[in-house]
Formats: sequence, C-alpha cells, structure tokens
Amino acid sequence: MSRELISTILGRRSIRNFLPDPIPDNDLTEILNAGFAAPSAGNCQPWRVVVVKDASCQKQLASCAGGQTFMAQAPVILVVCAVAEESARRYGSRGEELYVLQDTAALTTTILLAAHALGYGSCWIGAFNEAGVAKTLRIPKNMRPVAMIPIGRLDGGPPARRSRRPHSEVVVQDRF
Repeated sequence: MSRELISTILGRRSIRNFLPDPIPDNDLTEILNAGFAAPSAGNCQPWRVVVVKDASCQKQLASCAGGQTFMAQAPVILVVCAVAEESARRYGSRGEELYVLQDTAALTTTILLAAHALGYGSCWIGAFNEAGVAKTLRIPKNMRPVAMIPIGRLDGGPPARRSRRPHSEVVVQDRF
C-alpha cells in the first residue's frame, strides 16, 4: 500500500460546510468510476447511484435526513441504492440480507475516499427516512436507499480529526 493512499485514508474527514461551486462533470465521473471499482460479492455490483444536483430536490433530501440542512449546501448529493435481488440471485438470503449492504458500504467508502483524493469534501449520511428519500427520488420498489453523500469543495478548513479507539479496545488476537 502506498504512503499516498494511507495519507488519503487518514486525511479524510466528514465535511459539513460546502462552497456552492459546481463539481466539473469529469471529476464527478472520476469519483463515480472509482466507486464502481469497489469490491462486491461475486462482482454482482448490486448498486445504483442517483446524482442529485437540483436544489429543490436536495432540500427535500435534507428534510428526510432530520433537517441536516448542510446537505443542501453541497452542489451534488449522491444517493446510493442497494438492489438486493441482484445479490440474492447468486447468494440467496445471505446475499439479500448481508452482502448487498457490505457491497454498497464498500462503494460508499470508495466514493468518499475518491472525493477526498480529488480535493472535495463529503459526508456519509445514513440517518434518514428511507421511504421519504425513495418517494422524493422515485426510487423503484426493488431498490433501497442506503446512503446519501453530499460532495463539494470545503468552505473553510477541514475539522480536526476525532480520536479513534486504541487497538487494545478493538483488535483481538486469534480468539475472543
């Protein structure tokens, strides 16, 4: 693993202050392409991503997220949707209940890192009313919105890194 990659991982922060500057299409495409390179069980790629640039729609999404109004400041909100049936076809109930969520989490994480690598801020939003988001975006019934990611240029500096739990609390050698 290159030091540059480690630096990108360790330097990423959840950003909640965005400039209104639009993201060039080529940067957005590069971020999405990086995300689509994320691993998925059996290479099923059981995801869809809705690119939301419409300000009115963004405000509705922020409302669905408990009034997290900072989301609507970002020029783009990506909404990651899980397509459980695509995982279930190959892996049955385990694919439908677990792998699809793991796969979309890998996609979301990769998008966050790619955005940071290109100089953008982002934030993983998981606290939202799924039905409200689905209705706002007219998401088909066979898909489930699982994450929203506002992305944009930072307005000000990044927040300080929050402390992480020490290895002694989270790493177990061989067995519990």
